[in-house]
Amino acid sequence: MISIKRYMDGNTGPVLVDEPVVNEPLAVAMDCYRSALRAVGKSAAQACPAPGSELDLQLAKLVGQLAEEPAAKALRQLESDVEEQLGQWAQETAQYLQEKADGVKELLMMLARTAESVGERDQRYANQFSDLTSDLRTIANLDDISQVRSSLVRKAGELKSCVDKMTQESQFSITQLKFKVTDYETKLKSVELLALRDSLTGLANRRCAEGRMEWYVAQKQPYCVSILDLNGFKEINDHHGHAAGDDLLKQFAGELRNCMRSTDLVARWGGDEFIVVLSCELAAAKPQINRIREWVLGDYTIQSGSDASLKVDVDASIGVAQWLPGKAVKQVIEQADAAMYLDKKQSRNRRLCEPESAVAHGQHRSAR
Repeated sequence: MISIKRYMDGNTGPVLVDEPVVNEPLAVAMDCYRSALRAVGKSAAQACPAPGSELDLQLAKLVGQLAEEPAAKALRQLESDVEEQLGQWAQETAQYLQEKADGVKELLMMLARTAESVGERDQRYANQFSDLTSDLRTIANLDDISQVRSSLVRKAGELKSCVDKMTQESQFSITQLKFKVTDYETKLKSVELLALRDSLTGLANRRCAEGRMEWYVAQKQPYCVSILDLNGFKEINDHHGHAAGDDLLKQFAGELRNCMRSTDLVARWGGDEFIVVLSCELAAAKPQINRIREWVLGDYTIQSGSDASLKVDVDASIGVAQWLPGKAVKQVIEQADAAMYLDKKQSRNRRLCEPESAVAHGQHRSAR
């Protein structure tokens, strides 16, 4: 970095022996730009994993598209894409945190109302007992025994009525408290599910999928990971709007979930990537991957922003890897990801969003 500054400032002074001589400042600057984008993505994922993981994935894709010496037009497009991703991440993060805050506030308000009602009841009975104590002291000062007796009988009846009423209210309070505790538990479970669920597709999210894989590792239970990436999905958003892209993601997620076994976990990994955690070894996983190609890929009818129907042919690159004892979850994911990119490289001729091409995949899926 010191050498770059000297270059930009026109400093022709001597260069220290241990400083690298940079002959291509543009290449170094682009490398720094890539590193900055990756750092932004990883920081966002650490700060707020739910929406931050999506930003990390999208920025990584943009960095992968950035050439060593890009043209000015490509840089302007990259700037626009980065601004769009950051803006979308800001909106999703604000919504996510607001939902969390609203849930906590509601729980706190319920607790406050419960405490307030108990406090009011205790204060009411405290006043009644105080009045009774005062009346008994007055009775003690009476000289007429018959008057003392009748007053005591009357006060004893009031005391019994007060105690009976307290008993009834206590039983009612216990019942109400049970209902409120059940309500608290339901709301807490809802908050937990929100943290493990993708808001758009309804599938499990990245955190949930990683948790399932960690559990398999702890149990030493064999499993496989399959990563799916929709080919050409960006063209859907660019040509028909994000509403059309979101509709496609939701439909694809539903088809993928219905295709898999109940023991398999289907999750949205981020953007147009999905992940399936299969509770089996590789030999048993391959037929499931073939089912996806046959029954999930193919023709879809989606709604664009103008409420017009659009028929698209959905293709995906798929990679699968098996966990073996001694292997970390991260390594399995990296192997599945590498296999997916290899499949994408080998199938460049397949395209997303070509209504005129009717492929067998779509016919099978529609028939189902």
